[in-house]
Amino acid sequence: MVDDSPATRSRPRPERRTTDASASRSGLRGRLGDALFRAVAGPDGPESRRRVHGTPGPRWFAPDRPIRVVHGDASMFPGGLAALLLQSLHPLAMTAVADHSDYRNDPWGRLARTSTFLAYTTYGAADDAQRAVDRVRAVHEYIRGYTPDGEPYHAADPHLLAWVHSAEAYCFLTAHQRYGRHPLNAAGRDAYVADMARVATALGIDNPPTTVTELHSTLNAYRPELRLTPQTREAVHYILLRPPLPKPVLPPYLLLGAAAASLLPAWSRRQLGLPVLPRTERWCVAPAGAAVTALIRHLLPPPPPPRF
Repeated sequence: MVDDSPATRSRPRPERRTTDASASRSGLRGRLGDALFRAVAGPDGPESRRRVHGTPGPRWFAPDRPIRVVHGDASMFPGGLAALLLQSLHPLAMTAVADHSDYRNDPWGRLARTSTFLAYTTYGAADDAQRAVDRVRAVHEYIRGYTPDGEPYHAADPHLLAWVHSAEAYCFLTAHQRYGRHPLNAAGRDAYVADMARVATALGIDNPPTTVTELHSTLNAYRPELRLTPQTREAVHYILLRPPLPKPVLPPYLLLGAAAASLLPAWSRRQLGLPVLPRTERWCVAPAGAAVTALIRHLLPPPPPPRF
């Protein structure tokens, strides 16, 4: 799916250069920020970053579009974790990831592929964005199989893609509204969903939601199909409790995971077996999530100026 192997091994390959603006940053903040960026974007991250922002030409989205505001903020960290949790409730999507992804052994690779796909489609030149989508669609054609209960799945199925897309749009937007530096107003929130629909349509999704109201209706329409499976339970445990991270990084990550879980709709949290504790979330989880997100925002290097 878009959040997994499809955006991988098949993204546009930027030219290699010997200099890297982000690598030249000095001091503890620079070193930590560069390490975090490379963990998220992968070893080719600096070069992809130059290609995305430095290639001249028209873009899918103008500089003032809400999708650029949301996807450029550190709130994508809790938003991305929340999206993985929510998506895991669909047994077909979860089986596709479990069968065709190496997320247990290579979670950073999966994250890098996702972030690279988002970067190209959100900020990249239109030709690069289309190539990224075309490669994803080509890989989707080969991702198919059966769930443990015998249900067939195919990653190119527009109905299944619409679930993955809607879960991402909901979680990215919800995280931005809670932890983003510049939350959107009502018109901006609808515009963000409409921007996301542009990418969804390119991926082969029929009639994706274009407003917040439609987005909520779409998620609710999938509820009869959702359930907690052993694969889902394993993924949730892996994401929230035992990620493959060094011990010094675990405390802030666990806080980020709690913040991500708090972003989910209450009905999905109950299905996932996650507690709904409004007071604890308001007075403990939300401030902690805001603090970790602010730290990430402080550490990450700023993007280079775009070339249009």
